[in-house]
Amino acid sequence: MAEASRAAVNVVCVASYFKGADFLRECARQGARVELLTRSRTAAEPWPRESLAGLHLLPDHAGAELVVHAAARLRRERKVDALVALEEFDVVTAALAREHLQLPGMDSARSRVFRDKLLMRARAGAAGLAVPDFVPLFNYQEVGEFMERVPPPWVIKPRSDVSSSGVRRLEESEQVWRAIEALDAREALQDKSSYYLLEKFVPGEVFHVDSVVEDGECIFSGASRYGRPPLRVVSEGGVFTTHTVEYDSAEHVELLRFNAELLRALGLRRGAAHAEFIRGEEDGRLYFLEVAARVGGAHIAETLEAASGHNLWREWARVEVAHARGGRVGPLAPRREYAGIALSLARQERPDTSAYDDPEIVFRVDQSHHVGLVVRSPNLARVRELLDSYAERFARDFSAYVPPPERRGINL
Repeated sequence: MAEASRAAVNVVCVASYFKGADFLRECARQGARVELLTRSRTAAEPWPRESLAGLHLLPDHAGAELVVHAAARLRRERKVDALVALEEFDVVTAALAREHLQLPGMDSARSRVFRDKLLMRARAGAAGLAVPDFVPLFNYQEVGEFMERVPPPWVIKPRSDVSSSGVRRLEESEQVWRAIEALDAREALQDKSSYYLLEKFVPGEVFHVDSVVEDGECIFSGASRYGRPPLRVVSEGGVFTTHTVEYDSAEHVELLRFNAELLRALGLRRGAAHAEFIRGEEDGRLYFLEVAARVGGAHIAETLEAASGHNLWREWARVEVAHARGGRVGPLAPRREYAGIALSLARQERPDTSAYDDPEIVFRVDQSHHVGLVVRSPNLARVRELLDSYAERFARDFSAYVPPPERRGINL
């Protein structure tokens, strides 16, 4: 890390849900004073209170204006050097607060690129990056022309929901028109069809690249392959798995290159990113699916740390504190081992995994009605063997399935 004085640094974090405890701890370990703006629903969560100078609870349904006001009140007491969103739903809100308080960091226009699936596709495509064919649901003629030009199946996606939430696969044009009609019948304006897009369904293997960015460059990235596409896990249930991509393989090199080009094209200057890509089984081409300016969920941080020795939350915190002091962290040298996770909803409130005693297990998920194991090995084949075994055993011993909730109770 480039030398910089350990001048006093004040960091304000925003999190509508329980996320980023390692970020908060690392900021404090770096000597920063940390305050957290969160919602009343998280009051009982195990926040690292020993690392916080203040924990401020807002109403659960507080709008962006109240979050901005709360941040302004904190700045009244002392200067704020960094204001960081730890949770995806707060990315735009934190940007609005930074603009209001004239703080450094991503502005609201740039932050919306990382929240709006339509906007991120348009920007990536304009930069010459491959994206599946898509059309916004603005104009009937354009939608009809898209369906004539692009053969089914298609997927209809909300522009702002996280991961695979709200995504539906459609096989014929009549289903699309019915879906648009159902969306437009919804009461809330933000649930209507203009907040959705239609996209060509591309079958293939899905990958994710998780990064820490400093001064517009990826100082650390990890490439991983999902065992089953997230859309299938969300819609059908089953065990979620992901594991490291083989180092120095053509796939690994291409994924890191594509990810770096994407983040530069979308303008992420500093922070964490979770990007997803798909290798089309028909043409073998790698396509961009979506990206978020956050650390990936599903314990991806712990999995990547097992392989590389670097924790995304902690490295991101180091970048934020170093930047506030006028310094930088610089490129990180990862350990080159392999890791993976098997994760599932569980019938039991506290699943007993004591019968899973392989020496490669390095982390056990401790979360109500969830079961998960992270494994590490210098051998990728061993990681994949263990994940395949756990997927079968979890399905027998623990797995539960909860169908994804429909927005406002309307089934597309």
